[in-house]
Amino acid sequence: MDGRSARKRQAIMDAATKLFLANGYQGTSMDEIAALAEVSKQTVYKNFADKRQLFAEIVLKAASRADEFIRAIPQVLADAPDVEAGLRTLARRYLAAVMQPALLQLRRLVVSEAGRFPDLARDYYKLAPDHVMATLAIQFDELSKKGMLDIDNPAAAASQYAFLVLGLPLDRAMFLGAEHGLTPAAMNQHADAAVGVFLAAHQPL
Repeated sequence: MDGRSARKRQAIMDAATKLFLANGYQGTSMDEIAALAEVSKQTVYKNFADKRQLFAEIVLKAASRADEFIRAIPQVLADAPDVEAGLRTLARRYLAAVMQPALLQLRRLVVSEAGRFPDLARDYYKLAPDHVMATLAIQFDELSKKGMLDIDNPAAAASQYAFLVLGLPLDRAMFLGAEHGLTPAAMNQHADAAVGVFLAAHQPL
């Protein structure tokens, strides 16, 4: 794909994302996407077979952005002076990554369309939340083997850590949207407190 074609494709995806988030899947037409992207409808269909494919590509591309955080997990823990510091840094970065407004909007849209696109919702879950859980479990297992954490079930510990860090803030953001009222400082305080609870259960005696 040449540069001009790539720019047009990206313009279509950007326009579609904006419209899907504003109007929902059903409330968005390919005509509107073409108009906002400033391309012909024929160009839209040249790049995407239909609205369903376009929506799926946007969702899966967003899910793939979790890879950056996932790749950072081992290094964040390895670079920290101790386990508590590593878990706090990781919790803050985890929360900041998930609480991005555009990502929250897309997550809300995926959930609302899960009945229409169950396979897409499942793929999003596997690529993002589930992949994070699996990576956390591997790291917690390694830390436990080194005697730095006391964990019998790494997968369960990963889910506990994730819920402690994300549970309340994510619920507030999903239901209240931009009015969730959590400042970056408040989210950092929440992340630190979550790590304290996690360590109370899993710190070696």
